Amino acid sequence: MTVTFISNYINHHQIPFSNACYELLGEEYHFIQTEPMEQERLSMGWSSAGEGLPYVSCLYEEEEKCRRLIRDSDVLLAGWSGREDLVEQRLEEGKLTIRVSERLYREGQWKAVSPRGLYHKYKEHTRFRKGPAYLLCAGAYVPSDFHIIHAYPGKMFKWGYFPETRYYTEEELLQKKGEGRRVEICWAGRFIPLKHPEYMIRLAKRLKALTAGFHIHMAGGGEMEKELKRLAGEYGVEDVITFYGFMTPEKVREVMEKSHIFIFTSNHLEGWGAVVNEAMNSGCAVIANAQAGAVPYLIRQGVNGMAYPDGSYEKMAEAAEFLLQHPAERGRMGLEAYRTITGLWNAGHGARALLQMIEGLKEGRIEPAAEGPLSPAPVIRPGKMYAWMEKAGGGKA
Repeated sequence: MTVTFISNYINHHQIPFSNACYELLGEEYHFIQTEPMEQERLSMGWSSAGEGLPYVSCLYEEEEKCRRLIRDSDVLLAGWSGREDLVEQRLEEGKLTIRVSERLYREGQWKAVSPRGLYHKYKEHTRFRKGPAYLLCAGAYVPSDFHIIHAYPGKMFKWGYFPETRYYTEEELLQKKGEGRRVEICWAGRFIPLKHPEYMIRLAKRLKALTAGFHIHMAGGGEMEKELKRLAGEYGVEDVITFYGFMTPEKVREVMEKSHIFIFTSNHLEGWGAVVNEAMNSGCAVIANAQAGAVPYLIRQGVNGMAYPDGSYEKMAEAAEFLLQHPAERGRMGLEAYRTITGLWNAGHGARALLQMIEGLKEGRIEPAAEGPLSPAPVIRPGKMYAWMEKAGGGKA
């Protein structure tokens, strides 16, 4: 069985999944990169790690080979590639195609009223609703967006990004975090408005009024860096915050491993948020905005982390105070977070679940997974998502 994945470029969030597929399929697995990685990503510490991987081919270097793979593979996984013409040609020929997509309407579903936009969505998606076309939803808000355009009925499944999964014993995790010392709090990402890094400066001021037993680690950089440092000085919290600047993914993981709490403040414009996977894998008790795509799929409220609604700073701060003051709950959630990633939301599990589903699809059967990747993706309106999370609580991920 030949499986080809086409996307704009391969990165450290996709390589573990592709490696897992290559282990299962060998030379029958291919990844087609349609463009070089942008300089902005390279300057953030990302590497063009696709170079040298045996399954990676570049459309802009080997176009004839790549076109053949897209046309003749048993299954095409189609991420965002900028080459919709190649994907549509395959769909028009009725060949098994599985799209991998983040949200259509990150800025608001009201954009679905655009006639021009609806035409393009019909051309790319809706007209194939009765064909062998399926959707992997890289984020909990994706199904609702595609439901609006009447695409992929009964053919949408949970999906996401799968960064490197690391394995530790519980003793190793506790040792790395140094239980009994001050509480280490981590935030990681670009310093841009949609990620709300300023929340952490405000939080430092609030927590410092309660206790001196914490420290905030800010891994990242960007346009807001100068203002954040100015604000830290104004609030008198420079002694409880460390700014690291841009770091390689490996260095960020080292900071996560020694942290007890990870806070993820990105808003609804964040399609997924792979740092949540990484922080959970590092045994952090995660506090995360429910508006980001990864959060409703990965976080079971109060079990392996804490979500807060509507991007609310106040609710986020209340959750941080709770975890700061309840070490047993903090430790329990961190361990459950680690188990969620190592047991379910990881590249190996995702690859096996996908190939199992593909075998069924080739025979005309849809057999979704019971939980996690490739389980049915529920259609939940964005405004109802947090209530759904609260109700689901300790249910299946």
